[in-house]
Amino acid sequence: MSSETRPTGGLLESGLEGLSHNFLTGTLEELVKWARRHSVMPATFGLACCALEMMAAGGPHYDLARYGMETFRASPRQADLMIVAGRVSQKMAPVLRQIYDQMMEPKWVISMGVCASSGGMFNNYAIVQGVDQIVPVDVYAPGCPPSPETLMHAILTLHDKIKNGELTRRDGEGAGLIVEQMGP
Repeated sequence: MSSETRPTGGLLESGLEGLSHNFLTGTLEELVKWARRHSVMPATFGLACCALEMMAAGGPHYDLARYGMETFRASPRQADLMIVAGRVSQKMAPVLRQIYDQMMEPKWVISMGVCASSGGMFNNYAIVQGVDQIVPVDVYAPGCPPSPETLMHAILTLHDKIKNGELTRRDGEGAGLIVEQMGP
């Protein structure tokens, strides 16, 4: 074997000088984004009628398993996605924040339904007028209640944001995307 093609550490010596310094780092970053995108574990946090549509999205007709979301996690320490489905009362707000704080990084939030996003028809002192006042929201899924198709679209929008690296550094602002309503 010539010295030009002798393997060293799994790589060939020839051509190493042609690699850019960030070649392996960029590849590892893409691998990490892919793994994060395909292993999102949602926490169970259904608060109102939107939770029924969230549970329907987990059924066999919509098949969340194809996106790596086979089960909803009961423990926030095992979850990295919080789907806030429904209105949030003032008494529930500290619990929501506590569950969010217990989740491991990186963590994401989908606001499901108009009640979670803006308080909905409950414009009174007892309801938080938007979950983004408590936790940073990455994607908003509109509707009353949003269909499972809308939730699936929100999840795919979140996957795109993870793939593009838009969610690697969070600046504390609730700069979420609003997805269009799907289905009937």
